[in-house]
Amino acid sequence: MERLLKGKKILVGVTGSIAAYKSPLIIRELIKYGCEVKVVITPSAKEFVTPITLASVSKNQVVSDMFDFHNQEKGAWHIHLAHWCDLFLIAPCSATSLGKLTHGIADNALIAVALATPRSTPLLIAPAMDFTMYESPATQRNLSLLEGFGYKIIPPATGDLASGLSGVGRLADINDIIQAIANEFNLHINNTSSTNELLNKSLETLNESVEKIQFNTELEFSQLKLQFALDTMKSFFNRKNILITAGPTIEQIDAVRYISNSSSGKMGFALAETANNLGANVTLISGPVNLSCSSQIHRVDVTTAEEMYNKVIENYSAQDIFVMAAAVADFTPLNKSINKIKKNQVQSNLVLELVPTKDILFTLGKIKKEDQILVGFALETDNEIENGIKKLQQKNADLIVINSTMIKDSAFQSDNNQVVIINKYGKRFDYDKLPKKEVAFNILQKIAELKEYKKNK
Repeated sequence: MERLLKGKKILVGVTGSIAAYKSPLIIRELIKYGCEVKVVITPSAKEFVTPITLASVSKNQVVSDMFDFHNQEKGAWHIHLAHWCDLFLIAPCSATSLGKLTHGIADNALIAVALATPRSTPLLIAPAMDFTMYESPATQRNLSLLEGFGYKIIPPATGDLASGLSGVGRLADINDIIQAIANEFNLHINNTSSTNELLNKSLETLNESVEKIQFNTELEFSQLKLQFALDTMKSFFNRKNILITAGPTIEQIDAVRYISNSSSGKMGFALAETANNLGANVTLISGPVNLSCSSQIHRVDVTTAEEMYNKVIENYSAQDIFVMAAAVADFTPLNKSINKIKKNQVQSNLVLELVPTKDILFTLGKIKKEDQILVGFALETDNEIENGIKKLQQKNADLIVINSTMIKDSAFQSDNNQVVIINKYGKRFDYDKLPKKEVAFNILQKIAELKEYKKNK
């Protein structure tokens, strides 16, 4: 394969279309033609293809968060990235991203970079969606407006769609996308050859053929490993009883004021949903949150640390696994007023005397049976690993999940989390920042693997 695009800097944008699974293949082809590729994705795209996959194929860090700390270090990173590229390709582009781009709604990293792209830099858009969405008046208007802005539209193909229907809306063929890029540089890539040409000149060198086989083998092997892990986890969690705590607790000071924290409960709920999908019988004990869960999950709502403690102990004996993901208050007011405390009732400063709440994790660590698994969480502000290991040992847990308040867009209120998992056998697992659904899968995977460490101890 001739490196006709050698030295070209291509920025690939990936949006939340099911066709995003083809993005690594597009990137791979661009690299084979000699391009340097960087990738920016929308939050929804991560539901279809992981940043790790895109980073591995492109050999560059993937931008997915508009407010990522590492990007902010570089100042106006979206301006720099937009001016870095020779061409910006958005493939696939969903109907939502088309609408945002048309109306300049820069609420994610991809659209921000697209709007910052100089008018002299080609911006190519490859739409992909179901045919009814593609043919809707809103989508057609947006496409027409974008073409009027000077953006190039790579028409979608016609064929079978993910919905099971058939029509126009499939992501354009990869060869067509590559040729559309080449056209912007006045180049032509010949993807067809006569029989004589095939006899005289191979379209691929031996090395390229080997690389393609290696790439496909690695991809298939990764898929097999993921499927094997999934099958193993389903086998482990099937009909297991797992109790998960989530969210904050509230400790009343008076009739209108309380002590709490900003836990959203998203991590605990992600764990509950994932465990439920793996076939477990899930009991979810949650503090006050604005979240819903599947009807198969046995949900118990509580308010205070005392109520959460009582419900956990009440359900203790029937459980195989405990995952204590809730942010339980460590202290509660000694004297709670049934009425509102008014300023004119306090002669000087208001002194609030606090007493420790019952330690749920510590209690479970003392009373758990030999065949029960206990998982704790450690949210730290400093010396994260050291403090997490101390908690693991002091609470007699089998696994500790350590996260930090110092990492931006992680832990409380965020849809993402960056954790370190350590088991009681001293094995440590470090992860990049991931959506909490993926973090939940990783935590449950490490629970399922505990028996192997115990066996080999």
